[in-house]
Amino acid sequence: MKLKQRVVLLAILLVIFIFTKVFLIDNLDTSAANREDQRAFHRMMTGLRVELAPKLDHTLQSPWEIAAQWVVPREVYPEETPELGAIMHAMATKKIIKADVGYKGTQLKALLILEGGQKVVFKPKRYSRDYVVEGEPYAGYDRHNAEVAAFHLDRILGFRRAPLVVGRFVNLRTEIKPVATEQLLSTFLTVGNNTCFYGKCYYCRETEPACADGDTMEGSVTLWLPDVWPLQKHRHPWGRTYREGKLARWEYDESYCDAVKKTSPYDSGPRLLDIIDTAVFDYLIGNADRHHYESFQDDEGASMLILLDNAKSFGNPSLDERSILAPLYQCCIIRVSTWNRLNYLKNGVLKSALKSAMAHDPISPVLSDPHLDAVDQRLLSVLVTVKQCTDQFGMDTVLVEDRMPLSHL
Repeated sequence: MKLKQRVVLLAILLVIFIFTKVFLIDNLDTSAANREDQRAFHRMMTGLRVELAPKLDHTLQSPWEIAAQWVVPREVYPEETPELGAIMHAMATKKIIKADVGYKGTQLKALLILEGGQKVVFKPKRYSRDYVVEGEPYAGYDRHNAEVAAFHLDRILGFRRAPLVVGRFVNLRTEIKPVATEQLLSTFLTVGNNTCFYGKCYYCRETEPACADGDTMEGSVTLWLPDVWPLQKHRHPWGRTYREGKLARWEYDESYCDAVKKTSPYDSGPRLLDIIDTAVFDYLIGNADRHHYESFQDDEGASMLILLDNAKSFGNPSLDERSILAPLYQCCIIRVSTWNRLNYLKNGVLKSALKSAMAHDPISPVLSDPHLDAVDQRLLSVLVTVKQCTDQFGMDTVLVEDRMPLSHL
């Protein structure tokens, strides 16, 4: 080979080497925290499918005791949960020993006590899977299947801030009426050949009951958080005003996030990043109804934002309510772990993960394909929003390490 040819070949090899090196440096995450995020994602994917098992192995504790011990200030359940299938099986099958009207609120629900003394919230089926709820994002009844799907999305995103939820079929005549309180029993009626009830709540009406298929009603049950962890309710800083024609400050003030950062509990600690996480979560499920939120009491801002009441979601797969993402695009910050997880879930991985996670639920299929496709499409919008922030302010400003002090915000 001539000298000139050798020089050209070496030059080509050098260019290839440089580009390879740059590519590897650009794509290889050398951060120990990010490597742990990736390992956590793979562990989650490995344990994604939860088969409902009839008994607990290697423990003398009840499923209710195990679930109660899981709860700590920053998570409702741990990353690795070999007992999860047994706990959800108990939620879906344990004998109902008492039934009452649900706790106060706007939507129909029932409070059930299961064998062993565990409280769960039962939300009845109101719509078929392919029904599209028209109107505002918060229109219509609660969707029981949305609670199930939201819980599994919480697992997939690695937040672990939603109480456990599973689908359940109940026989209103044989399981509920014999143990129902007078208050709940007084709301039962028969429509055609179907047993129905309308409960007690702000919007509950005798003219709008939830009806079983005959006596059998499909619904979801949400595990009640332990009473040793009392909840505190907060006004969401990006909530709506509830007044006709009146805008909330965040809807017109471009510097609104700066004001939020100076207000407790958002001026330090993890709460503002929790708000951002929740905005991403709510946007993915299509929930524009989180105008209040709960944390644990007396936490001085250290408690997680608990993802309760996620049923005003998955109503319309065409919904693309970008205002839900207002905390993200106005503050332009996001946890590194959340950003990493979102990137792992692109290119159809999120849809596949959700289908796999919900495959063994008693009311499977939990979501229709249009809703699953919509989640994947909304994920792309979240990624684009973060990219716009990083283009404007830089990665170091936008991506916040989870473990660092947050008073600098």
